Amino acid sequence: MTMHYVVDSDTLSSSCADAPTDISGPVLIVLPTDKPACLACDANGKVFASDLENIVDGDAATAEPHDVRQVFVATRVAGTEQLSLKGHHGRYLSCDKFGVLSATATAISPEETFLAVPVPDNASAFSLQTARDKFVSARDSKAGPELRGDTEHIDFTTTLRIRMQARFKPRLKANKEEKANVKISRKELEDQIGRRLDDAEVKKLRRARAQGNFYETALDMKVKSSHDKYASM
Repeated sequence: MTMHYVVDSDTLSSSCADAPTDISGPVLIVLPTDKPACLACDANGKVFASDLENIVDGDAATAEPHDVRQVFVATRVAGTEQLSLKGHHGRYLSCDKFGVLSATATAISPEETFLAVPVPDNASAFSLQTARDKFVSARDSKAGPELRGDTEHIDFTTTLRIRMQARFKPRLKANKEEKANVKISRKELEDQIGRRLDDAEVKKLRRARAQGNFYETALDMKVKSSHDKYASM
């Protein structure tokens, strides 16, 4: 089964997270292994390193998933900076007290939360810190990469790249809203509504335009204008 990224006119299909606050939605967690690989889980919740096929010259910044098992959905845990990571099968990534990673949990406890910590002097690189203040790591071995969640300090083995759909980046969303606001003037809005607008109404219409529900909002304002007009007669 293949995971398809959504592309629109304003975004590339995917990009690297640059800040912890960027990390949201479907993500691909690229590991620091000799052979390009990413974090993955199977339908039984076994966590493993999955070889990356969609990558250019071994550059983690170009990696794309080719298998749904390679994709986790990152969600901010309410009221915290921690993330939960849900696998394709609807279960959450966990790290137990022994540093063993699995993806069998159906609900979020501290063991299913991770903090994305920027790696010093390494742009767009992160380490995932567990609830026990240890780090997720990937170490190469003859049997294949060994994944653990009990590394004491940030080092090369804990250095991850997080690929995500660009449209989920908060800064991209803000930029798109800003552009939408700039594209339409107060006069154009007033012409469409058929009367003068106050600042709050202009802001409301511009926000609606950015969010894709402009026509419904404009219609509500026109209806309100008609009611107010008849009420004053």
